[in-house]
Order: sequence, then structure tokens, then C-alpha cells
Amino acid sequence: MSADAVTAGRIAIVGAGAFGTALAIVCARTRREVALWARDEGHASALQSERCNRFHLPDCPLPDPVTVTSDLQACADADLVLIAVPAQATRTMARQLEPVLQRGVYVVACAKGIEQDSGALQSDILAEELPYRPLAVLSGPGFAAEIASGKPTAMTLAGFSEATADHVCARLAAPGFRPYSSTDVRGVELGGALKNVIAIACGVVVGKALGESARAALLTRGLAEMARLAAKTGAAPETLFGLSGLGDLVLTAMSEQSRNTRFGIALGRQGDAGALLAGGMPLAEGVYTAPVAARLGHDHGVDMPVTDAVAAILAGTLSVDEAIENLVRRPLRSEQRDRQ
Repeated sequence: MSADAVTAGRIAIVGAGAFGTALAIVCARTRREVALWARDEGHASALQSERCNRFHLPDCPLPDPVTVTSDLQACADADLVLIAVPAQATRTMARQLEPVLQRGVYVVACAKGIEQDSGALQSDILAEELPYRPLAVLSGPGFAAEIASGKPTAMTLAGFSEATADHVCARLAAPGFRPYSSTDVRGVELGGALKNVIAIACGVVVGKALGESARAALLTRGLAEMARLAAKTGAAPETLFGLSGLGDLVLTAMSEQSRNTRFGIALGRQGDAGALLAGGMPLAEGVYTAPVAARLGHDHGVDMPVTDAVAAILAGTLSVDEAIENLVRRPLRSEQRDRQ
């Protein structure tokens, strides 16, 4: 297949939040035609006329090849569709897309999260709701503002076959944006989802002023439990030490650009998850993921003390101070055996 054949065709991006807008800008860098779908008609009209996302990315203009619309029919003639709505909205979105998308269209899940009610990963949802379409997932360390501004970013693109992963990588590669291919879809998705929970915990450490040594320790122990769960659920543990695991965890847990870290900081300072959630603070995806991840760990017999602590704090069954005390007083054990 020629390079022109790989990069030809129309790309549709469903979801005009920060990440969806950033992906539209990336895809337009190679002058390909891009449709960016926004749920709200007023938001779509403003984006199209003002040529920037004032709320999320005010300093990143939309290139000319990007057309913004609130009409899902704009996705009908695309041969690659990126779904960039929040993880808890993916199923509803996929059901709306099913009668619109042609069979054989490549579909990529871009949200990082686990469906709360079912425990399904994003690829599981798309496989159920959008059959007969080659599926892939995009995950890894990338803040929307940096991606949109052209700063160097590397992420992981996982498909259920090497051919799918390689094809979509070739379609998405652009100046400043480097996708690495993988066929470990489950591992890539788990890394993207679970790191949000660990980032909340790391934010709590910052909010409680426990120091950078404590944050580094918590990040490392959190990564170990992420890898343990990945292994027990059929993923490759080594995937969790790549871009979509360790890379994304470091970025998210070490920066206040992350909503998950900011939520954790507020939680550490205030100490009351219920008050935070009731007070209208923007929800981080890890808030949804924590109870599901804790349940998965329990179901698979995986020891996940950091995840369990975050889930208990959010449920109001454990205070922040009690969670910290419990983690510090855990029985001594070998680090090597703890990875198993």
C-alpha cells in the first residue's frame, strides 16, 4: 500500500472536548480532511466560526481542513473514526453511531476508563455496539494542550491485529505526534484507566504535604498493582511499563494539569470526598474507575491496596488519614515477590 493510500480518506472525531479538539488539529497537520463532531449545536457553531476551542484550547487555532458539526451524518463517509467522548458516555455514543458508520470503518477508542455498571473496557463496549468494524485504542502520556500546540508526544495505538494497529498508526502519525503500535489492547486500556486512580492517590499525598518521597513510593507501588491486575486479566504485564502504563502514570500523577491529580490534591486538603463531589468540582475519570478497579482486583484475587484505599475514601467508608495509616502499616514483604 502506498503512503498516499494510507493517509488518504476522511477522518471523523466524535467529541469536541480538549482531547478530541487536539486530535483534530493533529490529523489536520497533514492536510487531510477532518470532521470534528460536537454534541451541542451552539458549541459546534462557535468552534466552526471562531476556529478555536475557547474553553479548552484557546491558544490552538483549528486548521482549515477541520470542519466542526453537530450532525453525526458527517461521520458517514469517514474511513477512520476516533471516539473521544468521556468513558462513561462511550456506549451511548456508539449506539448512536452504529446506523451511521459503514462496515469496515476503523474505529478508535480514545477515552481512558472502565464502564462503571458493567466493568467493560472501551474496546469491549465498541465490540458489542459497533460490530464488523476494525477496532483500536489510543492511550499514553499526552496532555491535550501540548498535543495541540505541536509539542513532541508519543502514545500507544493498540489494535486486535498488527495490520489494524499499523494502519491506524500510519493514519495518525503527524509532525510532533508519534504513535507506537501494539496488539495488547487490554494492557493498553488497563494502563490508561488504572493510572487515573493512582494519580488521585498521588494527589492526596501532595494535598497532605507528605513529600515527594512519599509520592514516588506511592506511584511505584501503584504501578506494581496495575501490572498485577493486567497479568491476571489476560494482558501482558510488560505493557504496563510502556507508554500507556508507566509513561501515562508519570505524566498524570506528577502534574497538576491532570484533573485526577487536582482532584486528589483537593481531597487531601479537604479530607471529605462527599463534600467535594457535592460541591461541583469537575469529576476526574478516576472517580468512576476506582470502585470498578477495586472490584476487578477482588474478583481476580489481586492485592490492590492503593486502589482499594482510593475506592474506600470515595465511598466514604475510610478517611484519608485512616487510608494513609493503613498503607504505612502494611506487613513487611519482599519487593520481588510483591510483583508476582
